[in-house]
Amino acid sequence: MKTATDADDILVDDLPAPRHSRRLAVVTETYPPEVNGVAMSMARVVDGLNRRNHDVQLIRPRQPARMGMQPTGKPEIDEVLTKGLPVPLYPNLRMGVPSKRSLVKLWSLRRPDVVHIATEGPLGWSALQAAQHLSLPVTSDYRTNFHAYGKHYRLGLLSKPIMGYLRKFHNRCDATMVPTEAMRVLLAERGFERLSVVGRGVDTQRFDPARRNAAMRASWGAASDDLVMGYVGRLAPEKNLGVVLAAFEAVKRLQPRARLVFVGDGPMRAELAARVPDAVFAGQRGGDDLAAHYAGLDLFLFASLTETFGNVTTEAMASGCAVIAFESAAAGELIRSGVNGWLAGPGKEDAFVAAAGVAAMDANARRVVAEAARATARRLDWADITARFESVLEGAIARGEPVFRLTGLQAVA
Repeated sequence: MKTATDADDILVDDLPAPRHSRRLAVVTETYPPEVNGVAMSMARVVDGLNRRNHDVQLIRPRQPARMGMQPTGKPEIDEVLTKGLPVPLYPNLRMGVPSKRSLVKLWSLRRPDVVHIATEGPLGWSALQAAQHLSLPVTSDYRTNFHAYGKHYRLGLLSKPIMGYLRKFHNRCDATMVPTEAMRVLLAERGFERLSVVGRGVDTQRFDPARRNAAMRASWGAASDDLVMGYVGRLAPEKNLGVVLAAFEAVKRLQPRARLVFVGDGPMRAELAARVPDAVFAGQRGGDDLAAHYAGLDLFLFASLTETFGNVTTEAMASGCAVIAFESAAAGELIRSGVNGWLAGPGKEDAFVAAAGVAAMDANARRVVAEAARATARRLDWADITARFESVLEGAIARGEPVFRLTGLQAVA
């Protein structure tokens, strides 16, 4: 199996012979075994590009040894590992460090046809600078609503500079991919250019109602006919978990045996446990185990308003959960309220809580909605998403000259 290369120790012999139709450099500051929406969806795209006969070079920070095997384990993918630092409040996540010189050296030895940057952190910025220095086409992803996190992390006056940085970053790219039409419209209004909608798929073989497990539900204290409500994701302020608690408390008054399950971890875990002592905290899960946790839920409560997409929404739908969410991100694009889920207007917390009450008291409606949600999820095929992703890359290559040269922007030394 191919071993990963350190970015600071690159030799010509380290670089594999080209085998595929396009040479693609993918730069990301998060990747499995890290568990988050950006990491997991990026891994699916990388795998899909490889399956479509492209030569993929993956550049990412080296992860802590405690997280297991460092390389992907896929011999077809050339990995370059850079130095990384822990992300504040999230010790299992790494962010890259400035690496422009190493990347210029790497790509000078073997030029990629296009560079794709998935994250806008220090490693992403270095990749953008290096690509500009070498006049390489660049595409990017807008995957995380950093500017929307300000009110949750008291960024205050930093919100505008953050948005300015993101706009500057993405407008230096030949194309920026966004996951929903609503996000495309929002960013266009804020001065972002060359935006292309590329959605997200979902693995409906993994996320399947058939994984429902009576023994798991029993371990949560739930009988077969008890209502189990749940949330999957980071336990963090930006996820609006107070609304989830309000919905559960309202339902608990209607159905005293209702249970609440949190799947995930984060800085709010202790606070949530203090507020709801009888809630189940399953911790961070992955793979088939995560899928079984989804399938064990009857109602999936997702109150976040900071998502660009929200992969957990489609995973829950594929798992046969009835989803209650705000009309935002993936939920806003995919759910028709009362048909394949329930929606509340953005920020309408009372409506969210009321929807939970309606769903909790009507088992037949939950069943019909869950079946329709599963049908919706089955249309979200990763092969189609990868083909769309590939078409954006090809468009950037076809332009022949990077946008930052055409618009007169100068590469940063």
